[in-house]
Amino acid sequence: MKRLAATVLSILFLALPALFGAVAQAQEQPRLRVDLDLLNPRVITTTSTTLTVTGRVTNIGDRPIRKLSLRLQQGTRLQNEQQIGDVLAGGKFKDQSATEFVDLAPDALEAGQSAALNLVVPLGQSSKLQFSKPGVYPLLVNVNGTPEFGGPERLAAVSLLMPVLGLPGKTPATRPSAPPSASLLWPIANSTVHVVSSPLGGPLTLSDERLADELSPGGRLDSLVAAARAAEADTKVSSSLCLAIDPDLVATVDGMSRGYQVVTGGGPAPGKGVDTAKNWLGQLKALVAGRCVVTLPFADADLTALTKVRAGDATDTALLSSAIGGAATIKNLLGIQPQDGVLWPGGVLDSQTAEAISKAGVKTVLTDSGRLQSDSPLSSGVTIEGTGLRAQPIDTLISSALNGSGGTQNGLGAIAFRAGLGGQPEGQERSRLLIAPPRHWTATGPELTTFLERMGDFYAAGLVKSTSLSDLLGEGPSGTASVNYNPQDLTAATSGDVTAKMSQIDNETLGLSSAMTMDSTKRVNPADVIAPVRLALIRAASTTWRGADANVATGNARGDLDAIRSQVTVERPKQTIALASGASPLPVFITNSLPVGVSVQVALKNNVGLRPTDETQLQAQMVPANSARNRLLPVEALRAGRFSVDVALTTPDGTPLGSAARFELTSTEYGAITIIITVTAAGALLLLSSRRIYRRIKDSRADRTNESTPRVTEDAQV
Repeated sequence: MKRLAATVLSILFLALPALFGAVAQAQEQPRLRVDLDLLNPRVITTTSTTLTVTGRVTNIGDRPIRKLSLRLQQGTRLQNEQQIGDVLAGGKFKDQSATEFVDLAPDALEAGQSAALNLVVPLGQSSKLQFSKPGVYPLLVNVNGTPEFGGPERLAAVSLLMPVLGLPGKTPATRPSAPPSASLLWPIANSTVHVVSSPLGGPLTLSDERLADELSPGGRLDSLVAAARAAEADTKVSSSLCLAIDPDLVATVDGMSRGYQVVTGGGPAPGKGVDTAKNWLGQLKALVAGRCVVTLPFADADLTALTKVRAGDATDTALLSSAIGGAATIKNLLGIQPQDGVLWPGGVLDSQTAEAISKAGVKTVLTDSGRLQSDSPLSSGVTIEGTGLRAQPIDTLISSALNGSGGTQNGLGAIAFRAGLGGQPEGQERSRLLIAPPRHWTATGPELTTFLERMGDFYAAGLVKSTSLSDLLGEGPSGTASVNYNPQDLTAATSGDVTAKMSQIDNETLGLSSAMTMDSTKRVNPADVIAPVRLALIRAASTTWRGADANVATGNARGDLDAIRSQVTVERPKQTIALASGASPLPVFITNSLPVGVSVQVALKNNVGLRPTDETQLQAQMVPANSARNRLLPVEALRAGRFSVDVALTTPDGTPLGSAARFELTSTEYGAITIIITVTAAGALLLLSSRRIYRRIKDSRADRTNESTPRVTEDAQV
């Protein structure tokens, strides 16, 4: 019994922590989701009278939730970056004041059901929310409820930063005498890689219609352009705004405007967004006219990944040059010259990449201040050590605030904090602010418009001073800095598997292009033929592929390369080829459908019954553009009967072309080797037969001699 009791206690000792751990883990699963539709005002001033919050609460758990209630909680004024970061991360803060809980209707939500959220809070001396002085305050939208089989608890919360420029009903506060200068980047870039293929002279093919949806009225890209155009009425906002444009996006939309295809389960289908693409491109052209424009890398490629792609024994520097050379595309398609030598790259720039892009003509990179390490203040430009490259730091705190839930509101709070509206220690305010939203910003149209309007309020109130990016970059660097990145940056970087696949495809592309020559009648540059593969390789390094499988990221580049190679083929005979003699030639019909000449080499594989008699006839020969050639290969049958041989084409360096064709052959004649073998075998058989006959004759004579000799008997001897 003692042993049994000990065993039971041991099992309970081990099982109970696991059980309670599972329960705790289950309780940590989200039960409710809060989606805010309206927060008004976004910035509290002396004239603000009420604070309104509306939205919806949705039960995303698997159990009913009852007794739902809502309230607003306000924390103390934020005074350092750590406190701002804690709020952005959803961390707890000390309440300074809070409203009463308000019940939501309906009283209970089944799984998947939603309820409206609506709260109006008076502001002023008698308000439940009390702001002691101007500054940036944390607000918490707190939703409580009682899940089935549980007790009352907080089930959802949204943390927000609220800038308070003035206390409601009080005299406006004095503004800083020297507000920081602010410039704002406005990213217009692809949210993902859309292009599947775009061959020379062929149709543009997209993976789906998502890009057309983003270009449509109310779509992501349409909203970005519309909000920026609406902001033109405010000259201070307009002059501080600089458009950051992805040349791949502009080129793709331009291609869509001329007709395109979309991949479907039943094959390519005509795209439906031709008119949408034309309209959006026209709106973008109108927006950029006379405006500040900077370029993003083509397809927002990870430049550090491109420096690791090798063709042969050397780094393919041309890929990097193409990725950062999008200014020409923007000028040709939009009619505006981007800022000379200015680039806003994504991902991490290591020292090798910084040096490489400096040599490729980039003069200034716009990069997160958290990725630079310097002894000087990072509000001004700095020179990257070991290069002639200038780095203009983007405020990391503001970028982090703009990225995520409540992004535009939190971004306004972070900007106000940086401007000095927080009583923070000296050094945490900035004299110059370069503000950059997420590169693939997904904020709604109303949110984008509201953000730019509130920026206008900041300029009008003197909290920040509108400054063009050109003026910001016109100042000399304040010092030097080294490149700095953390383990999270390395984890998010393009994987080595992807760059290895890219290098493999790049090698094959190099082998193919080296076999091409311009045809005098077609006048097509071979570089234009392989350009789709090169662009697809750059897209394979896009930051939008982060975390994707290497074969998926490089699949479009592989498909483009195979499509080009497949146009140089050897035709498979429709019937069996009969070799009339042992040394009959093998007819090989080669077709080149490319608009350039290609040097082609023939290779025989699995040719056990056949051998070429003249190796020089297998060597490379030029096949002109859009032509066919019939080559007669001198071969010798090594045996009679029916057999097959694979005929393949390659470039002179061995890069495969097309696919191998199987030739079915029959031979009734003997080749020289076959005859030699047969004669040798016959001679050996004759010798063996003759030897055997000779032995038999010899043995027969010996037998006859023995029979003719008289036998001497015992009697005769006697």
